[in-house]
Amino acid sequence: MEKRQLGQTDMEVSVLGFGGAEIGFQGATEETVARLLEGALDAGLNVIDTGECYEGSEELIGQTIASRRTDYHLFTKCGHPRGVGSEDWSPSSLLESIERSLRRLRTDRLDLIQLHSCSEPVLRKGDAIAALQTAREKGYARYLGYSGDGQAARYAVESGAFDTLQTSINIADQEAIDLVLPIAREKNMGVIAKRPIANVAWKESHKPIASYHHTYWERLNKLRYDFIRDQPLEESIAHALRFTLSVPGVHTAIVGTTKPERWQENAKLIAEGLLSEAQFSAIRERWEEMAPASWVGQN
Repeated sequence: MEKRQLGQTDMEVSVLGFGGAEIGFQGATEETVARLLEGALDAGLNVIDTGECYEGSEELIGQTIASRRTDYHLFTKCGHPRGVGSEDWSPSSLLESIERSLRRLRTDRLDLIQLHSCSEPVLRKGDAIAALQTAREKGYARYLGYSGDGQAARYAVESGAFDTLQTSINIADQEAIDLVLPIAREKNMGVIAKRPIANVAWKESHKPIASYHHTYWERLNKLRYDFIRDQPLEESIAHALRFTLSVPGVHTAIVGTTKPERWQENAKLIAEGLLSEAQFSAIRERWEEMAPASWVGQN
């Protein structure tokens, strides 16, 4: 699998990374996760990204592949210690959360610790950033990142406090391409694309049951990309993923699944490499034509 240098870090990362949200929220078994992650690592993937609020995700990762710790770069997030919807940006809570993540993941150090979607005022206050810097000084994490979108993400990049940015970049979510990525490239910052296939929101002809997918489904209904209408589902997914990986400045794209066989399929999806200039431009031009200012990045 193709690898790219993650900004100014010393990490050479696979262009596909494993996202740990699904295995936690969907209650995957330890046996399934073991097959899933072993298969991902064997396929050449070397990035695992999770979060302390993804229910049992950190524990499952630690229980299944801690013995292969040298085979992957391990990223997690902090700021929601009592699950999704909770927030605590105090230094004591953040450090406690990071220590808990190390225990859950059965490791003595993280390659990257990320503030998880805190607001711009929280970033400007500085305490949360200082807590991450303390974690690095204690040896808990090698690099610091921000995960989020919009103006908060722009401030995180401009602040110079972070080594990486994780933000939404896909065919239905392109605000970051103009708002944030030019500055990130200028600073040679590592960029991790989340939601890179827009949750495949177009696979249903009717509005999805899961509200998490509604925004992208509604946007794609208005964008009406030719490649979605004209190609079989698997080919359109490949086209969408290759778009995200073709965005200048993106180093890795985080994809989640609970299906062990999916990683060999994902590797095939990107085998053709980047989109052609014409294919990439067609998606960007359609977005610029149709997207109102209200179509902001989705956390």
